Amino acid sequence: MMASEAPPFWWDRPDWRSALLWPVSSVYGLVAARRMLNARREHVGVPVLCVGNPTVGGAGKTPVAIALAQQARRMGLEPGFLSRGHGGSLSKPHLVDPHHDSAKSTGDEPLLLASEAPTAVTPNRAAGARLLIAEGCDFLIMDDGFQSAHIHYDYALLVVDAQRGLGNGHIIPGGPVRAPLVDQIRHAHAVLRMGEGEAADALVRLAARAGRPIYDAVARPRPGSGVEGRALLAFAGIGHPDKFFRTVEEAGGRLVATRPFPDHHYYTDENLAELLEQADAAGADLVTTAKDAVRIRHASEVAARLLQRLSVIEIDLEFDPPGIPERIIGDTIAAFER
Repeated sequence: MMASEAPPFWWDRPDWRSALLWPVSSVYGLVAARRMLNARREHVGVPVLCVGNPTVGGAGKTPVAIALAQQARRMGLEPGFLSRGHGGSLSKPHLVDPHHDSAKSTGDEPLLLASEAPTAVTPNRAAGARLLIAEGCDFLIMDDGFQSAHIHYDYALLVVDAQRGLGNGHIIPGGPVRAPLVDQIRHAHAVLRMGEGEAADALVRLAARAGRPIYDAVARPRPGSGVEGRALLAFAGIGHPDKFFRTVEEAGGRLVATRPFPDHHYYTDENLAELLEQADAAGADLVTTAKDAVRIRHASEVAARLLQRLSVIEIDLEFDPPGIPERIIGDTIAAFER
C-alpha cells in the first residue's frame, strides 16, 4: 500500500477498523519480518547507507538523504542515490536527468535527489548501484528500501516524525507501520527523530533499550523564500501537508487558504487551473514545496502560468548535535571497511 493511499484512521488512536484488520496485519507483519531476516543482500563493492522509515508517509527522509550526501561530498566522497521511484514506468535502471526527466516517469523524489548527486531509479537496486559506480560514485545512499532491500547496506538510519510518530501503532493494513518494530530496530543502526513532539517516543524507547543511538533534527525554511508578509494559498501533495503549512507561517507567510493533496499527487491541468482560480478569488499568491514543484514542470499553458506566480520554500536541516551527518557517514565507512 502506497503512502498516497494511507487512510486517515492510521494516524488516529486505534479504533474498530485497526482491530478488525488485526489478523491481516499480523500476517503482513510476519511476512515482512521474515523477508527482512532472510533477505539475500548482494555486496556492491562500495559503502551503502540506507535512509528509511518505520512507517509509510512523510517523515522527511529525502531531506535527510540530501543532507547526508552534502556531508559526504564535504568529506571528499562522490555520493550517489539509489531510489525505487514512485509511479514510474521504467523497465531498467535509469540515471535521472533533472533537466529533462519528468516526475511522472521517474518520481518526484528522484528529481530532487538528482539535483544534488547522480541518482539511479530502479526496483533492482543492485543494478542501480552498478550504474552509479560506473558513473564514478564511491558512496551510495539508498532512499527508502530498508524493509525490502536486496543489496547489503552498511548502515541503516530510521527516520521518524516526532509529531506523527507511529500513528495508531498497527502494521499495514491496519496502520502505517511497515514491519514489526522489534524486527526493524534489530536491522537498524540508529534512529533520527525529525521535528518536535512526543509521538515517536515509543520507537525511541525501544531503540534506546536496544542500544541504538537516537539523533534529532529539525527542518527550517531556508532564508530568501520571498514569502514574508505575503498573502498566500499554500498547497502540498506530501505525506503530511499540515507540516508544510506550518513551515510557510514560520517563513513569514500569511496563509489565507490551504489545499492538501495526496502524497506524490501528479497535478493535472484541471488541478492547476482550480488553484489559480482559488488564488485569484482570495487575492493571494501561490506557494508549495520543492517536491510538489517538480511535479508541475510539464509543458502546458496553465502550468507555465502557475509557475510564474509560484514561490517554493526550500528547507534545511538543523541536526542536534551538529556533527551527526559526519558521524553517520564515518560509521558507514567503518562498517564497510570491517
